[in-house]
Amino acid sequence: MSAMDIHQILEHLPHRYPFLLVDRVVECVPGERILALKNVSINEPFFPGHFPHHPVMPGVLILEALAQAAAILSFKTLGQKSDDKTVYYFAGIDAARFKKPVTAGDQLMLEVSIKASRRGLWKFAARALVDGQVAAEAELLCTMRNIE
Repeated sequence: MSAMDIHQILEHLPHRYPFLLVDRVVECVPGERILALKNVSINEPFFPGHFPHHPVMPGVLILEALAQAAAILSFKTLGQKSDDKTVYYFAGIDAARFKKPVTAGDQLMLEVSIKASRRGLWKFAARALVDGQVAAEAELLCTMRNIE
């Protein structure tokens, strides 16, 4: 089990501001699971438009944060780091449910575990929690592809 700071996260993900949605990895067990966090600040670039009168983190970005945690878990499991020849894509999202709005000031705990991995396709069980309550959950399918 290993924690990761932002510098290590940047080595494992190609994402950068404003699209990097993982601030810290609390624990990572390669081949099994990851627990990461995203601190949701009022300064997030999506809040002025979603919604000006009541800032709520878009559900698709919560799913993206979970996918980024899943990508870190995949890279750690494979003993690889992100590079400019590989990209990590969503292949599917199943059973997505949004249970609680995520707002400015929340700390989003990202729990992701590997359900299966075959021929470059990864299946994950993913949950995002705020204060111990499920904010969102989904089954994620992701894949890494080489790019030219």
